[in-house]
Amino acid sequence: MCGIIGIVGSSSVAERLLDGLRRMEYRGYDSAGICTLHGGELVRRRAEGKLVNLARVLASDPAPGTVGIAHTRWATHGAPTAANAHPHATGEVAIVHNGIIENYKELRAELAALGRAFESETDTEIVAHLISVEIERGADPVEAVRCVLPRLRGAFALAIAFRQHPDLLIGARLGSPLVLGYGPQGEEAEMYLGSDALALAPLTQRIAYLEEGDWVVLRRTGAQIYDAGNNPVTREIRASGASAAAVEKGNYRHFMQKEIYEQPTVVAQTLASYLRRSDNSVALPQLDFDLSAVRRLTIVACGTSFYAGMVAKYWFEQFARVPVDIDVASEFRYRDPVFEEGGLALFISQSGETADTLAALRHCKANGQTIAVVVNVPTSTMAREADLLLPTHAGPEIGVASTKAFTCQLAVLAALAAHMAVRKGRLTRDQEAEIVRHLLEAPAALNAALGHDDDIAAMAHLIAPARDVLYLGRGQDFPLALEGALKLKEISYIHAEGYAAGEMKHGPIALIDEAVPVVVIAPSGPLFEKTVSNMEEVRARGGQVVLISDAKGLEVAGDGCIATIEMPVVHPLIAPLVYAIPVQLLAYHVALIKGTDVDQPRNLAKSVTVE
Repeated sequence: MCGIIGIVGSSSVAERLLDGLRRMEYRGYDSAGICTLHGGELVRRRAEGKLVNLARVLASDPAPGTVGIAHTRWATHGAPTAANAHPHATGEVAIVHNGIIENYKELRAELAALGRAFESETDTEIVAHLISVEIERGADPVEAVRCVLPRLRGAFALAIAFRQHPDLLIGARLGSPLVLGYGPQGEEAEMYLGSDALALAPLTQRIAYLEEGDWVVLRRTGAQIYDAGNNPVTREIRASGASAAAVEKGNYRHFMQKEIYEQPTVVAQTLASYLRRSDNSVALPQLDFDLSAVRRLTIVACGTSFYAGMVAKYWFEQFARVPVDIDVASEFRYRDPVFEEGGLALFISQSGETADTLAALRHCKANGQTIAVVVNVPTSTMAREADLLLPTHAGPEIGVASTKAFTCQLAVLAALAAHMAVRKGRLTRDQEAEIVRHLLEAPAALNAALGHDDDIAAMAHLIAPARDVLYLGRGQDFPLALEGALKLKEISYIHAEGYAAGEMKHGPIALIDEAVPVVVIAPSGPLFEKTVSNMEEVRARGGQVVLISDAKGLEVAGDGCIATIEMPVVHPLIAPLVYAIPVQLLAYHVALIKGTDVDQPRNLAKSVTVE
């Protein structure tokens, strides 16, 4: 959500800033802009909508200069218009901002009383004015920023440029990530700021992550970092590992399609880092705590990651016999949860920067919980604050609707559940080996599931006209029903809901008629007959059923459905990974029929860095 890039350079920066914004398009945005310093002036160019609109503005009205900042905005305060797009400027100061300034109304009122005039509806513009006021009172830029930062409540990453200081940028972070990049030295010396390492990858591989409360003064020849107490500090410079090559779709029509098809490969890569084929055992990173002593597990996540946690709850309780609490991160802290001594808190996030989840993590840490994180970005804030880091190895996920990150999360969580069960003496060595063998079958099963893509595409027209769609599942297939409904909502804009199949008769069955398709997820297995009974209740009331099952299940229950989707016969352990494929593909093909923006659906952002 939102993206920042800044360059204190030795050559023209406009095109490089625009390229950095392109590399952050996956984060989600609805307007964009850049500001450069040239001839003692702040040169701003902004546009609503996609980056192609900003590129057109720059083509007709270039922004020269060797120092600049740029931003992709996901609207919070104020509509997604050019006037509300960043950078915001006051004549002396230009600023870009990720996050939310929670006390902006009182600060805005204070500034209005001083006679300051505002050009936008945003919370960001007030920061530029606050800094300008300090400069007009005689402060230099560093003093001005040092004075203003403590007055801001909320979450922010800031990059600030100054009209009268053409060799200077200042950055700051609180609750929103910001990366410092070190460029070449000598006559071509440069320094960089960015929301993530991917944005800076073509410019440098030498980066430092600013820590919570840090702010930094950048000049061409170097940078000085200060902590929240304004003390000069150093932060480790590391190799980013982010590819400088642009992330491409290849021969695929959309990033989402490409990422769906990458799942057999990335799940195999992820499992390879957690499973030992030599003896069919689970091998986790070295732990600094005793996993066998964990008495209660708390899982916290948002969106698709939350549904991965719901599946994992079944595994942890079934295999390790550990009681599991699970919460959406946005609600977790506010119910004042009770923590048990020796508890393990597990956080799941694709980006590792999700604001609600990060806040919940810190709440658990403050209450004495051991912290484990499952993330796709091993250099993220959550990763750096964890006691146990469990990377997913999915690679960059550009499509806003999560696909491959979800199945890789499931792979890691299954391995963790099995390992905890072994450590607690709940699984024998032979039982562990059996679980590992089934997990190692997952990539081939995912590949087999992809083989039914054409069949799913052919029946998607049955779903596309619907205004409402229901998804049903039992046991660990219930979270898959929730995930299927979420995917359809996200990219096709069709209202969809997921339900535990047995709950239909407790209310939702009132919604059933011939205009409401019902997608039933029912692999053959222990819960198949009960799920089919619930499906028959739907059909008896005119419901139009799409059954997703394997050959065994379709032979028993496929007759009378408007469509069926066949999956390979798999062990129940890996069924959630395999059955993720058809619900992803169904949403994808319905979205194609409806003509929506699959990779960047309206109103959504990839990384939600505000609460």
